[in-house]
Amino acid sequence: MSISQDQVVSIHYTLRDEAGEIIDSSPAGEPLAYLHGHGNLVPGLERELAGRSVGDKLTVTLSPADGYGEHDPKLVQQVPRRALKGVGNVRVGMRLSASSGRSDRTVTVTRIAADLVTVDGNHPLAGKKLHFEVEVAGVRAATETELSHGHVHGPDGHDH
Repeated sequence: MSISQDQVVSIHYTLRDEAGEIIDSSPAGEPLAYLHGHGNLVPGLERELAGRSVGDKLTVTLSPADGYGEHDPKLVQQVPRRALKGVGNVRVGMRLSASSGRSDRTVTVTRIAADLVTVDGNHPLAGKKLHFEVEVAGVRAATETELSHGHVHGPDGHDH
């Protein structure tokens, strides 16, 4: 069975940056399961996996546009430290949930200078090329529940 829309796909993967350092990988012996065609993976990787079958191995390099998008300077803001009251011990690298009138977004504290805190709402991998090594471990039909929820419910389609 080859990978197509509405199938549950299990992959072993390693993601590296431009320097070859590992950024992320599937847990040892445990593949990542996702629902194909539902935006559960970055667009370029999902596109590259379409039509593949169990046992296929591929190496994929994705541009930022096919990964987590370009870095958007409009998503970097300086806020007064007092705006973060209730957040104890603010430090660089801390991830916070920020709420605007329209949506919630996770931001990363990137700089602290006196009373100003710089937060970045871009995904940490925005603007970066992504280098994936992938092996397809499984492909199966999705259950009706998985399709209606838009995500996988465990390896056999059951909630865990």
